[in-house]
Amino acid sequence: MEKPSPDFARVRELSPRRNTTRSAAIPELVDEQLRHFSIDPQSEFGRRMADFATHLYAGNAAAHQLWEVTLRELADLDPRDRVARFNAKRFLCFQLAKILDTLQNPLRKSYQSLLHDSTQSAIKGPYPIFDNVTAIFSATPVITRTATYLYACTEWVEDAFKGREPLHEIYSRLLNPTSISLANHIVDLEAGPLAGEYLAWNFNSGMAAIDATLSNLVGYNDVVLSNRNVYGGTYQLLHDWYAKKSNLDVAVEWFDGFTVDDFGRALQATLVKHRDRLDRGRRIYVFLESPCNPHGYVLDVPAICRAAHEYGLTVICDATVGTPILQPVLQRKDPMERPDFVIHSYTKDLAGTGTTTAGVSIGRNERMFIPKGDSVTTTTPDGKPCVYRWDESLFWNVYYIKGAFLDADKAFEVINGMRTVEVRVLLKAINTMVLARALAAHPAINVQCSAVEGNENYALRERLMYLGLPAPLFTIDLDTEMGRKISRHAFQRFFDCLEPAFGLQVTLGQVNTVVVCPALTSHSELSDDALREAGISLTTIRIAVGDEDPRGLLAHLMQAAELALEPECPGFSRHFGQPQAIDALYESIYVDVHRRYAASRPRMQQMLSP
Repeated sequence: MEKPSPDFARVRELSPRRNTTRSAAIPELVDEQLRHFSIDPQSEFGRRMADFATHLYAGNAAAHQLWEVTLRELADLDPRDRVARFNAKRFLCFQLAKILDTLQNPLRKSYQSLLHDSTQSAIKGPYPIFDNVTAIFSATPVITRTATYLYACTEWVEDAFKGREPLHEIYSRLLNPTSISLANHIVDLEAGPLAGEYLAWNFNSGMAAIDATLSNLVGYNDVVLSNRNVYGGTYQLLHDWYAKKSNLDVAVEWFDGFTVDDFGRALQATLVKHRDRLDRGRRIYVFLESPCNPHGYVLDVPAICRAAHEYGLTVICDATVGTPILQPVLQRKDPMERPDFVIHSYTKDLAGTGTTTAGVSIGRNERMFIPKGDSVTTTTPDGKPCVYRWDESLFWNVYYIKGAFLDADKAFEVINGMRTVEVRVLLKAINTMVLARALAAHPAINVQCSAVEGNENYALRERLMYLGLPAPLFTIDLDTEMGRKISRHAFQRFFDCLEPAFGLQVTLGQVNTVVVCPALTSHSELSDDALREAGISLTTIRIAVGDEDPRGLLAHLMQAAELALEPECPGFSRHFGQPQAIDALYESIYVDVHRRYAASRPRMQQMLSP
């Protein structure tokens, strides 16, 4: 038998007998393929097919060689060569599709010859390969509305169920081309130049993504250490499910503050408090939400990650509110400063329109997917050797079996929404600064926002957020007015008058500005003590800022205050800023942010240079 060439493994992957063949050369593979499908190699049809298959086997090896050259040379290429090579490979895709399209006519004829009557034809419907070729070149990802997929042959589908054949989607509960397109896109956006190191799995909601990530990691009697200001649904999931003795009996500990020192003190206390669990081999997992809901405060995620990794801990970060635009937590050069998993609720600013619910979990390749039966030797963030088994990856341990998948239609909506996320988030940050600073000038309005000078989170926001911009989320409280309490009745009247300028909706991250009372809605699961510890009262209003002119919002809020608060608190409305001052504030912030944004963009010379 002829000795296989070094590229033969790449050649053999096209064979219907890829796992069982004893062939060692392309001619043998071609002959074997014809006989597998009962084609006479000596017939004219057999000779033509053999000639075609020979070119395909050789072409697959050449494609892999092209990929290897691309990986080896791309980083050092002149920009002009990158353009040339991209378009050359892009045209190859058209050529391959043209060949496939040419093949469709004889395939269609053969298919038609096998259908004996109209009933058969109606039941089976159009054979999808015929008409799907041109969809490859749709200008947007195709919405793949299907539960299942066509299989090539027995050994290929066997490999697919082991995670060794990416061409074969198995079942849309697991993988769907539209959802995969979105997953690849969020990794590019979140990880930037490090995208090759990360994978993402999409879920039907942000909470599903959080639960999936925790389910993959946290076991019985483990410990979760989280910052206190998290979304109410996250609090409930940790407190009411994971901590429940009849479930996993997880110990949940909370830390206040935003700094690495705040985290460090809480970690040391947790190590002491749960020494018995740790001595029995249980683990501590760190959960962060930054910027956090409802106040929009920023945690020192890089420093906390470093401190946690020094203890060998896994860090999960819900970065929904900041988006990858304002807070790209995975783009830190030092892996010690990156979370191990990053979660986003697509529902919010990434999709941006409030038309769908979806979520995603992003992690390093080896923690997200390993082919069935395999293991990967790698290093932890601090450089220590580590082995991950296939059944420890999020795909096999959770995604494959739990079914909280994201369907194609939702994935398509999120993809479309993400096209405008940068401009929307920039505008929202501007609006947040105007609203928060204008309201903070009123002596009876307590504003909790990192954009307000003197706020305890001001310095961290300046240092860690893109351009020092705030998250488009903050709270106000009307508990006192010059030393006098505002009644619950007056507060309710004021809140109910905020429509239509402010949407009374239980969400955030939409194009319009929405307000809620967290104690009654998003954080209603918290006890009175937990609400107090989180800085939330019955009169706290969370403002999730949208794309409107903030001056219009302020004008409506002032009128609502005059209607609802003035009768009980005479003179309340006089303490709002003057119109001219608010105009000047808006113009100053608007111009300053756009000037700094323009200055942060790459220079033309950089774009023209290698």
